[in-house]
Amino acid sequence: MVDQPADGVYPEHWEADVVLRDGGTAHLRPIHPADADAVQAFHVGQSQKSIYMRFFAFKSKLSAKELKRFTEVDYKDRVALVITIGGEIMGIGRYDRLDDPEEAEVAFNIADAHQGRGIGSILLEHLAAAARENGIRKFSAEVLPENRKMLMVFSDAGYDVKRHFDDGVVSLEFNIDPTDKSRAVMESREHRAEARSIQELLAPSSVAVIGASRKWGTVGYQLLEHIIEGHFTGPVYAINPEALELAGMLSFAKLSEVPGPVNLAIIAVPYDEVPKVVQECAEAGVKGIVVATAGYAEDGERGLARQRELVRQARANGMRVIGPASLGIVNTNPAVSLNASMAPSLARRGGLGLFSQSAAIGVSLYAASSRRRVGISTFLSAGNRADVSGNDMMQFWEDDADTTAVGLYLESIGNPRKFSRLARRLARTKPVIVAKSDAMGLNLPPGHAVRTTQAPPEALDAMMRQAGVIRVETIEQLMDVAQIVSSQPLPQGPGVAVFSNSSALGKVVADRAAAAGLGVERIVADVDLDAGMSRALPALRRSLQETLTIESVHAVVVALLPARGLTVEKIGAVLAECSAAAAKPVVAAFTGLLDPSIYVEGMVGAAEDDAAESSAGVPCYSNPGAAVAALAAVVRYAQWVVRDQGLFVEPEGCDPEGAHEDLEELLRPVGGEQLVRLDPAAAARLLGFYGIRVLPSEGFESEDDAVAAADRLGWPVALKTTDPALRHRLDLGGVRLDIQDADSLRRNIVQMRKSLQRYGSPSLEVQSMAPVGQACTFRAIEDPLLGPVVSFGLAGDAVNLLDDWAHRVPPLSNSDVHDFIRAPRASRKLFGYQGLPAVDAAALEDLAARLTRLKDNHPEIVLVEFNPVLAGPEGAVILAADVRIANAAQRTDTARRAMRN
Repeated sequence: MVDQPADGVYPEHWEADVVLRDGGTAHLRPIHPADADAVQAFHVGQSQKSIYMRFFAFKSKLSAKELKRFTEVDYKDRVALVITIGGEIMGIGRYDRLDDPEEAEVAFNIADAHQGRGIGSILLEHLAAAARENGIRKFSAEVLPENRKMLMVFSDAGYDVKRHFDDGVVSLEFNIDPTDKSRAVMESREHRAEARSIQELLAPSSVAVIGASRKWGTVGYQLLEHIIEGHFTGPVYAINPEALELAGMLSFAKLSEVPGPVNLAIIAVPYDEVPKVVQECAEAGVKGIVVATAGYAEDGERGLARQRELVRQARANGMRVIGPASLGIVNTNPAVSLNASMAPSLARRGGLGLFSQSAAIGVSLYAASSRRRVGISTFLSAGNRADVSGNDMMQFWEDDADTTAVGLYLESIGNPRKFSRLARRLARTKPVIVAKSDAMGLNLPPGHAVRTTQAPPEALDAMMRQAGVIRVETIEQLMDVAQIVSSQPLPQGPGVAVFSNSSALGKVVADRAAAAGLGVERIVADVDLDAGMSRALPALRRSLQETLTIESVHAVVVALLPARGLTVEKIGAVLAECSAAAAKPVVAAFTGLLDPSIYVEGMVGAAEDDAAESSAGVPCYSNPGAAVAALAAVVRYAQWVVRDQGLFVEPEGCDPEGAHEDLEELLRPVGGEQLVRLDPAAAARLLGFYGIRVLPSEGFESEDDAVAAADRLGWPVALKTTDPALRHRLDLGGVRLDIQDADSLRRNIVQMRKSLQRYGSPSLEVQSMAPVGQACTFRAIEDPLLGPVVSFGLAGDAVNLLDDWAHRVPPLSNSDVHDFIRAPRASRKLFGYQGLPAVDAAALEDLAARLTRLKDNHPEIVLVEFNPVLAGPEGAVILAADVRIANAAQRTDTARRAMRN
């Protein structure tokens, strides 16, 4: 196998690890001359039928001339990609450019043993991406009518395929530019494959612990013991060459001695032994590995190299990797009952799926769920997250019937664009809670490619809000929210009622609820819990039932001080009963108890088990502030779920293809390797492809030139400096407005040049006067990690001093655009503030939508800034545009499926 030739032409960025339809992995790369023997071996191994389908004739062997043609390509007019597993070629896809430079003929050949695994579809996606990169826009192919599998590859790809039958052959042709349908097809296939790969890990048919030990306290000992004591439903094998018996069962010296197939391997051996173990797993047909071993990326460059090789070795042999430095995995489904983790016992079964990047935080998260009696469906500790990530888990959870809500602790997000896409889709049906510290930013975990970001930290949070993610700061806050979404119905609105046995406490809780954005509909502060159990609980039940029938009350917060004779369980049973009957959430805060869940566990006796179970359905908190904050977060999520998410439509009058050709022309003289700032004419032409018009301006040298320019532009005019720091500053003499005639223009030029001498005498320009309006600013950048980021704010002090920006990550629906314009705190000035007329918000939304599509479609555009944009009662006018372009960066979520760390 040739991983990478040294000729300097080989397109490294085309290489990718991919997930196949059945959840297995493979490696995709461009072909190279050194693959000739491997291609011959692949051909010889094919059936006569497969050879005939590919070549329309039988060839027992490929000739030397054919091998040379098939393996020696220029990666531009002739491209071939191969998919390998364990170094052996399993599929080949190629294209050859035709006489029409925008069309190429495409062909595929898939190994008989690997047909049906989606290899053809993956090759088509990657070939199309490579072809578009080389200026090809159309594929054609000739397929025998009996080759139904290949015909399906084309017809199911989401492209508009035209076909006709001639002389016994089906001829097909289709445009390969991504469409909404082709993207949807790709995402659906990606989803099924990645969900299946995680399913194989979390619900294995058999497990082997490699490095199992009889020494108490070691990782290998605990992992084996926990799997056995958790009553895993499949076979468990202990692998240790130095032990005959472990945990009361026969031990095997190596994996090859195991009598049955092994689905999942848990690896707990020193890191220098891991490569050998991984190879044994590959030879045994293992589908996934959990690496508990540490000493990888956290061990500097040496460990980083070990980690990269671990992932490369596993993926190349069809295996997914959890870890390294993983705490393990858990699946509470009784049909699986897997506790392959360091947790001493299998968790309580429930609907919460958990993912943690950090082993230490994973322990805390797992313990917190147990302490609060929140049942979980599955748990995965990713450790260094070298392969399996939170994105993979979201793919799995979306289809998992056992999971009703998910919580993720993230130290980094390696692929935010994909995270945004998956989280938005998952959050439509299941709450997604993410704990992320402010210090995290967009950093990558150890072992991942170093990429810096230009986007402000707020952009990532904005992306999460767009996606409907419930963002929290700590794992305690994560569990605060999880207690509600995993046990209670979603509130149908923001109205709450507050119950308390203290009027002062009730008022404090009501104030906190109002500050959190909740509407306080009723305060019941006369709850009497000192009247004895026989009277207090029925009275509480009646009052709560009555309040829950009020239409404007969508949830209840119960904040109680300790009372004699009543326990949390007894009160909780009443709250749970009323909540279930009304189908409205009820949360409780027992002030004065350090941890209500511990109190419940400590007070429950044999006769109170049923009451304890009912109280477990009511979220309990140690302080009302935590209860209110969690409920408010859930209310915001519930409002996001039911709101109209809008449509992802392109504004009328956009010409992406024209803009693409214009960018190619603009970048050709510089090879695309350096940043180019477009002159006003070039910028205006590029923006025009998306229906964006900049108010024209003209620079000048002499006063006569200025007057001539004003005549062409139309009077009155504005006079301004071209200096970026001064061109908007009336107070610094950089702008003079409403100049009516030539004499006045000449005088203003003389005066302005004199006043600007202290700034180095910058050049000047004239511009037609725009209608009076509120000055706004738009900015769009290409971030190396997030991809396109668009920002909006009110020009001047709001953005310059107060950093009052709204940020969004495309694509944006029309609902997203609506919120975008209204997100800055100063945006109230746009809607009739202090008696001023409201601006044309629709015009700002239209401009935002066009800028968003422009930036999303063209990564070559590094920066676009409109400053200022004057928004008036009728329309919005761009006075200045700064556009910079460069070679297109490889985005982290492109139109081809690939595994990324």
